[in-house]
Amino acid sequence: MCTSLVHKYNIPGPRYTSYPTVPYWDINTFSLKDWTKSVQRSCIESNDSEGISIYIHLPFCESMCTFCGCNKRITKRHEVEIPYLNTVLKEWQLYLDLFETKPKIKELHLGGGTPTFFSPENLHYLINGIFRFSEKAENYELSFEGHPNNTTREHLQALYDVGFRRVSFGVQDYNATVQKAIHRIQPFENVKYVTETAREIGFTSIGHDIIFGLPFQTQEAVIETILKTKELMPDRLAFYSYAHVPWQKGNGQRGFNDSDLPTAEQKRKQYETGKKLLFEVGYVEIGMDHFSLQNDSLYTSMQNQTLHRNFMGYTASKTQMMIGLGVSAISDSWYGFAQNVKNIEEYQHLVHENIIPVYRGHMLTKEDEIIRKHILNLMCHFKTDWKDNELYFKELPEVLQNLRELQADELLIIHDHDIQVTEKGRPFVRNICMAFDLRLQRNKPETTLFSMTV
Repeated sequence: MCTSLVHKYNIPGPRYTSYPTVPYWDINTFSLKDWTKSVQRSCIESNDSEGISIYIHLPFCESMCTFCGCNKRITKRHEVEIPYLNTVLKEWQLYLDLFETKPKIKELHLGGGTPTFFSPENLHYLINGIFRFSEKAENYELSFEGHPNNTTREHLQALYDVGFRRVSFGVQDYNATVQKAIHRIQPFENVKYVTETAREIGFTSIGHDIIFGLPFQTQEAVIETILKTKELMPDRLAFYSYAHVPWQKGNGQRGFNDSDLPTAEQKRKQYETGKKLLFEVGYVEIGMDHFSLQNDSLYTSMQNQTLHRNFMGYTASKTQMMIGLGVSAISDSWYGFAQNVKNIEEYQHLVHENIIPVYRGHMLTKEDEIIRKHILNLMCHFKTDWKDNELYFKELPEVLQNLRELQADELLIIHDHDIQVTEKGRPFVRNICMAFDLRLQRNKPETTLFSMTV
């Protein structure tokens, strides 16, 4: 990786799990009425064909990890489990009341927080409650995030019994100094146990999440983590840059100093080294920062051009509607976004008052829909085109002009009716997407809103 390019393009930028990105939502014109109308429209259009996705946010953790920017609550009081799950199921009922037919669920993902904070019995109760008034679509996929330190055989078996076949474990890094800095002491033996137990039970897709750019992390630590990962050969990997966003209130990223973090050049070397090792083992790069073996559905979806990206990250298939349940969860009707309130007590109060608990959102304009498609194409397939007039927009010549410098740096190739990101340009795909981000271009932030792109 060219050091000069890292210096040049290492700027704050979105990760593009949505367009428009959350800071550019038009929250002043958003209304719950418009949101529910868009949900009804989307479900009518998608339910009979592709089905819908559900993301459930389970916010509780027993301890704070200082690298984490997720919405969570630290507690050891497990009596919070059932009241929270009952609220989630009631929120689901509020959405069910909007549907004309029984929804078909294509994807369901449990995130957090720590989903395995909840007992196996209570997770079983939650999933049975979700499917009581819905059904599984053809080739459905149920997945969850597991903490290696507290995911038990009973957790894995209970979720397997209700249809889960994919699990991702948060590894981060195996180095003891790094683990201490991020307050995530997690021996390799724990990861080995849950990985092998999941395989033994029958899970067909096991993922590990690895982060580079963590405090005190060295090139040697990244190599050690990749080599240990090689021993277990998870089916897919997220190998991504630590997003240092300490300005976001309540994210817990205060356990170390900025000076303890690797430089941008060191981070890029960590990434290139890790990527090279993963390629040697047999992993294939999928989208941005993701890798999989060729037996995994993520690889198949890349080959079939069905790879999709949303608030859950990369997924193996696209659904038009994604409903987020739980505190702070974000929903996507394709025509609009809506985010739930972030406070647990407020969330529970609104739901029990029979109010869908969203507090902000955005309804997409026609322009937003076009730009969204281009950014999705770039993030999922490293290319986009405007051969179809529906994908042309009047600012496109200006966007292409802004991309000329990236083309001169051999990061992409511009043709008459399409652009393609080069292999050299893949680490800079966020920068390329930023040229298409008309809302960002028109209103560049005066203060930092995003993590660095490199």
